Amino acid sequence: MNRKDLWLLILIIIVGTVVAIINPRFLSPINLSNTANLIGLFGIFAVAQAFVIISGGIELSVGSIIALLGVVFIDLVASEAVNPALAFVIVVAIGCLIGLLHGFLVAKLGLQPFVVTLCGLLIYRGIARYYTEDATAGFPFGASFPTLEWLTAGRFYGIPHSLIAFIVITLVMGVVLHKSVFGRYLFAVGKNEEAARYSGIHTARITIAAYVICCGLTAVAAVFIAMYTRSISPSSHGNFYELYAIAAAVLGGCSLRGGEGSIVGVVLGTVLLQVLQNLVNLLGIPSSLNFAVMGSVILIGVLADQQISRRAARVKAPAG
Repeated sequence: MNRKDLWLLILIIIVGTVVAIINPRFLSPINLSNTANLIGLFGIFAVAQAFVIISGGIELSVGSIIALLGVVFIDLVASEAVNPALAFVIVVAIGCLIGLLHGFLVAKLGLQPFVVTLCGLLIYRGIARYYTEDATAGFPFGASFPTLEWLTAGRFYGIPHSLIAFIVITLVMGVVLHKSVFGRYLFAVGKNEEAARYSGIHTARITIAAYVICCGLTAVAAVFIAMYTRSISPSSHGNFYELYAIAAAVLGGCSLRGGEGSIVGVVLGTVLLQVLQNLVNLLGIPSSLNFAVMGSVILIGVLADQQISRRAARVKAPAG
């Protein structure tokens, strides 16, 4: 844990303590369990976003991917055309293909990540709405899938399975990012792509892999969220989820310039956002201000990152 992560952890403890003092319901078992569930659900695609941001890119179509793949998953399972396990594999495979397409357009055709993923945001949302004829997708009345429901929305001794899945994914992705050659190359590409290319790194492959990982993990999150909500309105499902992911990554120390970040930081950023969200709910603050809170968090995170970078640059600058 670096200094940024330590300060973020201290901030979470301070905010959590203040919330608990203001409203003791914060520490109630049901509230903690619900908060843990949301941390798991949002944390999965926040970690996914971090890989693209570290590579120097951005993924703005997260919410639309979650809507589209959630609709596809529910349709496959509800129709009983395939078993839930195969439906999960199909959805994750589609997510990886979307990531492959985004990575190809960015790395091979030289398009800006912002443009590519913004177009994806519009396209996938439109496909989801067309696929359902703008109707809400859900399971038929009386339909029950006990094993699937237990695996995705169940609890193990009170611990939500979404949180357990998030922990497992975090551990695996932590090894990939911080202990593998791919992780070192990813940081190098994000820091200076041209220098990385001259040093022999196949930068296009690294960038494409980052988008594949991002969209593949987002597909996993789509399944958990679909089973949590049980129904999907394609016009609104997943709206602004990309903001949550970006905010969590930025709070966790991921620089929007690329080349910086940590899995631990993203986890802490996700926790802080959900604690703040819980604060808004417990204090009775209008839910319409949620987006204002998210926007403020992103702005503060970017400003803090800029100040830290400038201070580091002055420290490294030679005297004289």
